[in-house]
Amino acid sequence: MDSPTSHRLTRQDYKTLSLAALGGALEFYDFIIFVFFAAVIGELFFPPDIPDWLRQLQTFAIFAAGYLARPLGGLVMAHFGDKVGRKKMFSLSILLMALPTLAMGVLPTYETAGIIAPLLMLLLRLLQGAAIGGEVPGAWVFVAEHVPEKRVGFACGTLTAGLTAGILLGSLVATAINSSMTPQTVSSIGWRLPFFLGGLFGLLAMYLRRWLHETPVFQQMQQQKTLADTLPLKTVLTRHKGGVLLSMLLTWLLSACIVVVILMAPALMQKQHGISAALSLQANCLATVMLLAGCVAAGWLVDWMGAAKTLIGGSLLLAVCSWHFFSSQTADAEGLFFNYGLAGLSVGVVGVVPFLMVRAFPAAVRFTGISFSYNVAYAIFGGLTPIFVTLILRVTPLAPAWYVLALALAGLLTGIWLQSAGRQGQLVSETRL
Repeated sequence: MDSPTSHRLTRQDYKTLSLAALGGALEFYDFIIFVFFAAVIGELFFPPDIPDWLRQLQTFAIFAAGYLARPLGGLVMAHFGDKVGRKKMFSLSILLMALPTLAMGVLPTYETAGIIAPLLMLLLRLLQGAAIGGEVPGAWVFVAEHVPEKRVGFACGTLTAGLTAGILLGSLVATAINSSMTPQTVSSIGWRLPFFLGGLFGLLAMYLRRWLHETPVFQQMQQQKTLADTLPLKTVLTRHKGGVLLSMLLTWLLSACIVVVILMAPALMQKQHGISAALSLQANCLATVMLLAGCVAAGWLVDWMGAAKTLIGGSLLLAVCSWHFFSSQTADAEGLFFNYGLAGLSVGVVGVVPFLMVRAFPAAVRFTGISFSYNVAYAIFGGLTPIFVTLILRVTPLAPAWYVLALALAGLLTGIWLQSAGRQGQLVSETRL
């Protein structure tokens, strides 16, 4: 049997990682499918006589509401995850996601229900946000506490790729619907199909997680009676402020990169450059595949050369590739695919983020520490980014490029700080799994 410090992943490790990644992908699909039909939803759920930019802003505001609800749901599930077990909360989050997603598929439109329609959509997005708030931090903690210590980077990067695969699944479904249906059919019934599928995917994911086991780290804490004896959040805020600040900064990098480059880009291409929905979504599929590869590669590099160096190199790549993509968009399929693919690959630097967050907190409060930092930062940066970029677009068409460039600079400086001060090693030594 492999020792805890072994470099090898066992068959059980691969099974755990695969089931966690697949379940996370299905749940993440439920959360983001909304954005791929933002243009259609905006037309159906808001008055037809308002300006187009205001309709787009209000639609993205409903999308952002899901992020704003994440902290509360995430903190509640993380509290019990640190107290009663990782697996129980890891399974509960899926049910809380599947039901609102199914309900979205049967909502009445503005023409039928008036102002009630967008309010119901807003309520369901809030419920989705509460569910996803416990899913992502819980998934990172779950796999990191299962695999050998020297493979945590690869496991976290691979799981992040798995979660991101939910975006790819959403893009594929949206592409299939827009390619096989007329715009009129999409507006009448086609937009509802992804939400029905999402609810079924969520129920499937809940079933799959029956086969997962509680993490060895949590079982050991139970046996040794070293579980948090006070409120985990209080411990995090009083004893681990540095970990919180670092994790929030890294979450800004992760959330805003994915929101701008992957989630918003298709709608922006359609609105700004007149690129067809089918072509923009096909390019988005390729970019997301490249993002998956980038996350896995980043995780592997973390185990090989360290998180700081990986973050520095990845941030430089992100700056170059994202700027080129946004500043040279074209309706030519070959050029669009190439530029968007490179941009997607460069966003893979976010595969470094969960490794550093897992290392930033001790096991007794790890779930709560990551959940608080990640969800609060995601609520701020992930939720407000679409609104901010949409408003700045009225000033410059390169608003997305400038925003991602600022993120890359933040990532670069963080990597340099970690490397020069030796803080990466300090985090690892102080918070052993």
